[in-house]
Amino acid sequence: MIEKIEPKQISYIPEINKLCGQNYYKHPNGCPNLGKKGCPPNQPLINKILDFEKEIYIICTEFIVGEFAERMRLKHPEWSEHPRQWYNPRLWQPKARKLHRDEQAKAIEKNNLTKIVSSPEAHGINVTDLMKNLGITLKWEWPPKHIIENQEYLNNTVYLVSLGGHGLYA
Repeated sequence: MIEKIEPKQISYIPEINKLCGQNYYKHPNGCPNLGKKGCPPNQPLINKILDFEKEIYIICTEFIVGEFAERMRLKHPEWSEHPRQWYNPRLWQPKARKLHRDEQAKAIEKNNLTKIVSSPEAHGINVTDLMKNLGITLKWEWPPKHIIENQEYLNNTVYLVSLGGHGLYA
């Protein structure tokens, strides 16, 4: 999805990037990229990167991770005691990221954009609120429940989100 959005739809505050330091599965100190190139806490807010006086687009790629996980379940029956392996990001992220890069390229070409922000949360954007403003509620349970009955696993989706616009210094 490539959709023009109004700057007022973008909720951003410096405190958002503190989420990067929060404990999560096998990462008690938060994201291992925290403090490295391209990641908080030394990143400018989005309004210092994109010109809010010009058009801004959200580039959102939906990836049905449940479909991928089902293929892993069938391919690796030995993983049945550890369903988290079916949803291992190292397995599905390369494909999802490629799809998202393709969407970004379309957005650039179609809308003559000069800047893509691939990690909006690193620049203070509350992605959960932004997506909610667009009618998409993000689910944070991980891994999601893999329900085979009625192919419920097809509801297990992830979204790769970036913003495109015109850089302030382009």
